[in-house]
Amino acid sequence: MTDPESCALKALLAQVRACRACDDLPCGPRPVVQAQAGARLLIVGQAPGRRVHETGIPWNDPSGDRLRAWLGVDRATFYGPDFAIIPVGLCYPGSGPRGDRPPRPRCAPLWFARLRVLLPQTRLTLLVGRYAQAYHLPPADARLGVAAAVRRGADYGALWPLPHPSGRNNQWLKRNPWFEAEILPALRRRVRALLGDPLRLDDGAA
Repeated sequence: MTDPESCALKALLAQVRACRACDDLPCGPRPVVQAQAGARLLIVGQAPGRRVHETGIPWNDPSGDRLRAWLGVDRATFYGPDFAIIPVGLCYPGSGPRGDRPPRPRCAPLWFARLRVLLPQTRLTLLVGRYAQAYHLPPADARLGVAAAVRRGADYGALWPLPHPSGRNNQWLKRNPWFEAEILPALRRRVRALLGDPLRLDDGAA
């Protein structure tokens, strides 16, 4: 990481947080993103929920608690310099008849690639939920659905698909017990190796 890289990222983050491209959002625009130039792990979610919108802190909700448990990291590590967090939709899209609405499709083309290029140390990108997977995976793979992508896990190399940790996916987790039995231990080992600190993680975390 060099000072010019860090300064460029800070300048771009200021632009991102001032973005008002979607000023018609029900609760108004409030881009939520976390990134430092030395981040080694990138989490790509779908879009902030209402609580995240209100606090401005990514994954600051029960879904975030479950995601941290999946990874075996505490809040200090999760919100520290090793983790970048960039959803494909940076603002809360509002609620719909079946939960939150999808992320606005115009958002990722505006900002994602520009942010990603300023994270040169990132070695693993977690694709959380089907919208993040649709943006990153080959279209043929994304069309197979979340379970098929998650099942492949480490086969994608630097990309690792995950289901969304929302409570709305409790039935999915019950129908797919292999996720907790097989995928999570492998993921935790990968994250532990990436962070280089075995005391931060626990392979037995639920």
